[in-house]
Amino acid sequence: MTEGIIVGVLSLIGTLTGTYFANRKSSALIAYRLELLEKKVDKHNSVVERTFKLEEQAAVIEEKIKVANHRIEDLENR
Repeated sequence: MTEGIIVGVLSLIGTLTGTYFANRKSSALIAYRLELLEKKVDKHNSVVERTFKLEEQAAVIEEKIKVANHRIEDLENR
């Protein structure tokens, strides 16, 4: 009976140890993959920000062109 208890305790310790190391490795892999995803998201966000700035600049330039065209029309009509 004592041998059975010892075998059971050793099996429990082995199982817990194996589970701990498997979870530790899995957690490290998940952390690494999250870090890579964060880098990709940061890169994407910077592209979105630059695109937004370019769209703002394009709108300003379009407005300036409209104003210039109106001035030209006014000068031609005089």
